[in-house]
Amino acid sequence: MTYCVGLKIDRGLVFMSDTRTNAGIDSISTFRKMHVWEEPGERVLVLMSAGNLATTQAVVSLLDERSKAVSDRSHTLLETPSMYQTAALVGSVVKEVIANASPTGQSADSYFNASFVLGGQIRGTEPRLFMIYPEGNFIESTEDTPFFQVGETKYGKPILVRAYDKTMSFAETVKLLMVSFDSTLKSNLSVGLPLDLTFYEKDTFKVGLQRRINQDDPYYRQISEGWSDALKMAFKSLPDFVE
Repeated sequence: MTYCVGLKIDRGLVFMSDTRTNAGIDSISTFRKMHVWEEPGERVLVLMSAGNLATTQAVVSLLDERSKAVSDRSHTLLETPSMYQTAALVGSVVKEVIANASPTGQSADSYFNASFVLGGQIRGTEPRLFMIYPEGNFIESTEDTPFFQVGETKYGKPILVRAYDKTMSFAETVKLLMVSFDSTLKSNLSVGLPLDLTFYEKDTFKVGLQRRINQDDPYYRQISEGWSDALKMAFKSLPDFVE
């Protein structure tokens, strides 16, 4: 399983993903699920994946390979004129890969399924965030839905829904995501450290912070322990049931 979150705030975009993959409790591995394409001054694209590992790797590899094919650049991530067309391009590659892998073609319940969160900015346009489905279609974030999750979403969603504010700083947003991921890690063993984190600040057209967060990261440990203590204190402060 997987947990990835892409979140849009006034200052830009923040992405976080875990790195655990598994094919059963005796087959657990670490693979990067966040991929970045950057042309400084022109565009930054971040793609996070969840689902069948072979499918997600094939999609990323094909996108990357085609972006280096100079003779065919008009059909690559590095030449799309808008984020909408970038999402459409990724969706078409997802359909292509799943169709080639599955004799019945792409579907949301296929063994070969894969979902993606795509975000970024291309010069002349605003930062945008998309969720791309196995069928290749996609939706865009809005004021009412400012973040997307893929993978094991249910444990980490409540804190995002309750605490998100579009005016948050990058530091506050990371704190929010840390709590969301910590709740998921403690509830589902198929999601695990290390975590990958990327900032993109609006109109900079370059990657901001990129960091890998390991088990011994002091800030992660502080957030994990502090959140547990805060929940216990909040629970104790609530009135007892009266029989």
